[in-house]
Amino acid sequence: MRYQFIDAQKKAWPITLMCEVLDVSTTGYYDWFKREPSARSRSNEALDGHIRKIYRHHKGRYGSPRITDDLQDLDVPCSENRVARRMRHLDLKAVQAKKFKVTTDSNHNKPVAPDLIEQDFTAGAPNQKWVSDITYVWTTEGWLYLAVVMDLYSRAIIGWSMNARMTQQLVCDALSMALFRRGFPRSVIIHSDRGSQYCSKRYQRLIALNSLRCSMGRKATCYDNAAMESFFHSLKVELVYRELYASRQQARHSIFEYIETYYNRQRKHSAIGNQIPMQYEVRKRA
Repeated sequence: MRYQFIDAQKKAWPITLMCEVLDVSTTGYYDWFKREPSARSRSNEALDGHIRKIYRHHKGRYGSPRITDDLQDLDVPCSENRVARRMRHLDLKAVQAKKFKVTTDSNHNKPVAPDLIEQDFTAGAPNQKWVSDITYVWTTEGWLYLAVVMDLYSRAIIGWSMNARMTQQLVCDALSMALFRRGFPRSVIIHSDRGSQYCSKRYQRLIALNSLRCSMGRKATCYDNAAMESFFHSLKVELVYRELYASRQQARHSIFEYIETYYNRQRKHSAIGNQIPMQYEVRKRA
């Protein structure tokens, strides 16, 4: 280990000085340096290169399980334990979670719908069950609110809307995008919490006009919309908490890129067997 340290620092410090400080001989160092690296060392070096590349591509969002899965897709032989060890050696860590609070305002007297999901976040085909929710992102100009719609079949985000105000139009725009992108399917369950925006006349009219089936979770029970909570958790941890947005427009561009370029088309999702949402749908249709 001392020889490895000397080799790593030789551009910064004289070799003879480091050998003296670390109490090793310069001859011993040069003998070690000339020695042919072992097959294991060469294998670790090659694996480290692959790990760094995947880690950088995903901007530090992937830990050892997903990196292992990517490596196996590339036919690189490895186990998750070995990848975890090499990541510790390289001091590479996936970004860590932070808590965030819910935006729901369910203190109203508007009619609510029954829970048609009952915490069953599985679907046998696209356009059977959609879920929706609202979160918020801080910028130096103030809050930016984000409403999204997810198809539970593939976990793809199929509709979204962003605005400086948390209004009923925000959730209507997200649902309208989902309807347009999916070809206006009928009888889809659209599940949300009991927030006033989702209970509004405008949103309920949009549901009725498109023959959707409205579903709502219980009051103050985050588990009733766990799939949506999971997405917001990923968004906040992997993107928002790592940024300082100078404007709402900057945040819009950043969130758009995360959803459409990264989350839907590059990021593997554990709920669908570590597959990518849009690729999962294409493969299932083939």
